[in-house]
Amino acid sequence: MAKPADPLRAEPILTVEDVSLTFRAGKRIIKALDGISFQQLPGTIHGLIGPDGAGKTTLMRLIAGLLLPDSGNLNVLGIDVIRDPLAVQASIGYMPQHFGLYEDLTVRENLNLYADLQGLSPEERPARYEELMRMTGLEPFTGRLAGKLSGGMKQKLGLACTLVYPPRFLLLDEPTIGVDPVSRRELWAIIQQLVNQEGMTVLLSTAYLDEAERCQDVILIHEGKLLGKGSPSSFSRQMTGRSFQVTASGTRKRNLQERLSRAPGILDAIILGDGVRVVTVEAKPPAPSAILPGLADVEITSVPPRFEDSFIAMLKKEPVILPVAPARDRVSAPVQEIGKAITVRNLTRRFGDFYAVKDISFEVDRGEVFGLLGANGAGKSTTFRMLCGLLPPSGGSLEVAGKNLRRSAAKARARIGYMAQHFSLYVGLSVLENLSFFSSAYGLRGQARRDRVKSVMEEFELTPVADTTSGELPLGYKQRLSLAAALMHSPKILFLDEPTSGVDPLARREFWHRINGLAEQGVTILVTTHFMEEAAYCDRLVIMSRGEILSEGTPEEMKDSIRSPENPDPTMEEVFIKLIEDREGNDRRRAG
Repeated sequence: MAKPADPLRAEPILTVEDVSLTFRAGKRIIKALDGISFQQLPGTIHGLIGPDGAGKTTLMRLIAGLLLPDSGNLNVLGIDVIRDPLAVQASIGYMPQHFGLYEDLTVRENLNLYADLQGLSPEERPARYEELMRMTGLEPFTGRLAGKLSGGMKQKLGLACTLVYPPRFLLLDEPTIGVDPVSRRELWAIIQQLVNQEGMTVLLSTAYLDEAERCQDVILIHEGKLLGKGSPSSFSRQMTGRSFQVTASGTRKRNLQERLSRAPGILDAIILGDGVRVVTVEAKPPAPSAILPGLADVEITSVPPRFEDSFIAMLKKEPVILPVAPARDRVSAPVQEIGKAITVRNLTRRFGDFYAVKDISFEVDRGEVFGLLGANGAGKSTTFRMLCGLLPPSGGSLEVAGKNLRRSAAKARARIGYMAQHFSLYVGLSVLENLSFFSSAYGLRGQARRDRVKSVMEEFELTPVADTTSGELPLGYKQRLSLAAALMHSPKILFLDEPTSGVDPLARREFWHRINGLAEQGVTILVTTHFMEEAAYCDRLVIMSRGEILSEGTPEEMKDSIRSPENPDPTMEEVFIKLIEDREGNDRRRAG
C-alpha cells in the first residue's frame, strides 16, 4: 500500500497558472474564470469553495482535461493538460456532481462497467471490489439495483466506481450534496482513509463550509477570481473578535434574527443553537442598546470564529439588507388562522412488502415552520408526496388545509405550494415563460396574471434573468425560481423538499429570510433538510428512520435529550447521529 508523500519535499501534483475561460450562455458573455493560480502538493486534501456560479465546476473540468482554457497553463501529475488531456483523464479519478451510475444495473454490474472502462483486468477485480465494498459499507448490497439505493449509498457507489483503478489524484465535485449527516461522515472517513493509507491527493468542492474545515487548504473563488488560499484556520483568525452569540428572552429567534440582520454594525446574522450568531463589521462587541433598542434581557457572548464567518465577510463587504415588501404586495399574505394545518394519523405507505412509511402520526399548527428530518431513505419524500396528494397512502388518514386528502385531494392541492427536491421546472423555458406558465396553471388570467408575474419577479429579484433559459441558471437562481413558482397562487401551506441542497451559504441565508417572512405572514411551512443547522429555523420537527418517527419536539427539547456534562451544548447534527445510531444498534441487537 502506498504511503502518503511528504508534502514538504514533494513537487506539486497540481499547478494552475493564470487560467482564464470565457463562454456564452444565451445572450450573456460569462467570464467563468479570470486569472486563477494555485498549486497543490501530494497527499493533501484541498477544498474548492465559492458561491453558486463562482466557477468551481468549470475549474474542475479544466483540471480533468474536459475543457480547454482561453489562456494559462495546467499541469497534473507532471502532464500538460492542454497538450495531452487524454493522458490526464486516464491518470486521475473524477467524480462529477451527477455521477453516471446505471440505475438498472446492480452494484456489482456498475463496478464491472467502470472496471472495463478503466482497464482493470479480471484477475485484479475480486480483491479490489472486496476492498471497495468494505471501505464503503456496500458489501451486503452488491446484488441490489443502483436505482434502489438510498442517496448516500449512491454517492458511495459512485465513489467506488471512480476508484476501481486507484488514482493518485482524485477530483470530487460536491460529493456530499444531498446526503444525510451520517452518510456525509462516512464519506469523509473514506476520503481520509484514501489520503492517509493510500497516499491519494484530493481536490473537492463543497457547499458545506464545516467540511472546508476538514481540508488542509481551501481555495476560495468568487465570480471567477481567486479571493484567497490557505488553511481554514488562517481564514478564521482574520475574524477574531467579530463573532458573537445573541439571545433575548421572550423574543422568537426568527424575529431576533430579522432585527439583527438590519442592525447597524452587523454584517451577518443566522439562527444557530438557542440564539442568533452574528458577525460584526468591526472587531468589537456590539452594544445591546444599539443593535436591539427597546429589548430587555439581551445577552451578547463572544464565540470563536468559524471559517464560514470569513467566507461571509469576504463576500459581503457590507451588510446586505434584503427588502421586505409591504404586506399587500407580498406574494402570499393569508389571514392568520388558528388550528391545525396538517394532521397525520397512522400514515402508512407500502411498496409490495416494503414499508416506506410505517404508522406515523404528527400535527402541524398553522403558521408553523415544521421540519421533517431523516437519513436518506427514511421516508421523508414519500411522506411529502402523500401530503401533497401525489401518492395515495396505503393506510391511515391525512388532513391538509382542512381537507381530507382521500376525499378532497384536488381542493387540498389548490391550497398547497410544493417545491421539489430536484429542479422540476421547464429547463427549456425562460424564467419569465416558466412563471407565466405556472400562473396560468394556477388559474390566473389577464391583467391579474401579468401583475402577479411582475410582482413575483421583483420580489425574488428575477428581472435581470427574465429571458435566461432556466436550465442555464446557477443553482441559487434555480432555487429562487422554484420557490417563486410554488408561491404563484398564494398557498396557505408550503412544502419544501430539500430546498437548500447544494446551494452556498449566501443563497441559504437569502432563502431562509424569505421563508421566515412567509411564516410571519401565516403561511405554514413543512420542510425537509439534510443541513442540520437549518433545524434551528424550525419551530418543531420530527426525525425519521426507516419509515418511522424516532423523535418529535422543538430543537431545544431534542438537544436536551442528549445533553450531558461531557457534552453540555450538543448540536442538532449530534442529536441526529445519536438517534440514527441508537436505532441501528437496537435493530442489530434484535436481529442477533
